[in-house]
Amino acid sequence: MNITVVALGKIGLPLAVQFAAKGHRVFGADVNATTVELVNAGTEPFPGEHDLDRLLKEVVADGRLTATTDTAAAVAQSDAVVIVVPLFVDADGVPDFGWMDAATRDVAKGLKPGTLVSYETTLPVGTTRDRFWPMLVEGSGLAAEDFHLVFSPERVFTGRVFADLRRYPKLVGGVNPASAAAGVAFYEQVLDFDERTDLARPNGVWDLGSAEASEMAKLAETTYRDVNIGLANQFAAFAEGHGIDVYSVIEACNSQPFSHIHRPGIAVGGHCIPIYPRMYLWNDPAATVVRAAREANAAMPEHCVRLLADTHGDLTGQTVVVLGAAYRGGVKETAFSGVFPTVAALTARGANAVVHDPMYTDDELRAHGLTPYHLGQPADAAIVHTDHADYRDLAPADLPGVQTVIDGRRILNDTWDNITTRVLGTAAN
Repeated sequence: MNITVVALGKIGLPLAVQFAAKGHRVFGADVNATTVELVNAGTEPFPGEHDLDRLLKEVVADGRLTATTDTAAAVAQSDAVVIVVPLFVDADGVPDFGWMDAATRDVAKGLKPGTLVSYETTLPVGTTRDRFWPMLVEGSGLAAEDFHLVFSPERVFTGRVFADLRRYPKLVGGVNPASAAAGVAFYEQVLDFDERTDLARPNGVWDLGSAEASEMAKLAETTYRDVNIGLANQFAAFAEGHGIDVYSVIEACNSQPFSHIHRPGIAVGGHCIPIYPRMYLWNDPAATVVRAAREANAAMPEHCVRLLADTHGDLTGQTVVVLGAAYRGGVKETAFSGVFPTVAALTARGANAVVHDPMYTDDELRAHGLTPYHLGQPADAAIVHTDHADYRDLAPADLPGVQTVIDGRRILNDTWDNITTRVLGTAAN
């Protein structure tokens, strides 16, 4: 097949490489000319995705992947189009469809009969059918039945996209049965699947029966995680006040098959979990459980700063190191990272908040409005925000002068016994 992947970001580019590695001819379309230039040179535009650099070089060198800024021209040559353009929401969860609408109009200009269009960007329920289907019809001049349209959510983590594409079933929902059949056939040709024995039905491509069911599945699985983490965080706050180690409680609960409590943490960040529950609430404003969990998780940075103040004392004029700017360990990404509300809460209490992250340069931290810190510089207190592997080997000598540490990820080793340390969800040592 000829395939166009629209948007060569941290999900779109690995998808394009995956399709090309299966032997298909792939056009990667992106509005960023620099990204297009880098991809055509076989250079990954962003670091950290396992196997991307090697595979990208291979598929570009043999001509299977070519990047372009002309989406319509690429679509006109393609049998299938996969759209992975970001969709943003505001603080109230209202989607901003600007980029998605623009990409959809560009796709429509090149759309020809028989082409499959698949949206992989997470969408509110009903968007594929009620918003994008009419736009594609209007922009292409085709009848609604002249092309196939499905929603098939990405279900991968950055850093391990290729492994996750094999491991998790691919969900597909069509706007009609013919579209669904075309979507299933397409993904069966471009993906490989590991054998899974813990699934109710065989691993592979699953037709959920409608675009709406597929849209809801992505929102539901992500919202579940947010609600679960919110519950764990509330358990942690209760345990702190009652001398209980919440981690041992969670381990005990999860020893039987009906309990799957997640770990508490200082923040929930990234492009997915902080956003998609709000997107679900846009569809279902009566979902009080979802709203309460989102509020509980958003309050955790302030909770940890309050925990530091209660343990350390007045933070006015104190230098407090926030360890980690990335929202998740091992990933160079600050999207909705808890570092920002943590720094804001420290600043509001008069502290001098500085930030360390082994994945970022000083200039990169400053570009995010953060003040860089280097290990070995004096400080008064610290908060562990990100579970970077580097921090597992951290020792008091790395933070000279620090008297109090709040471990928001339960990652520090036992060399901190002589420092006042509070692990989120436990009593002070």
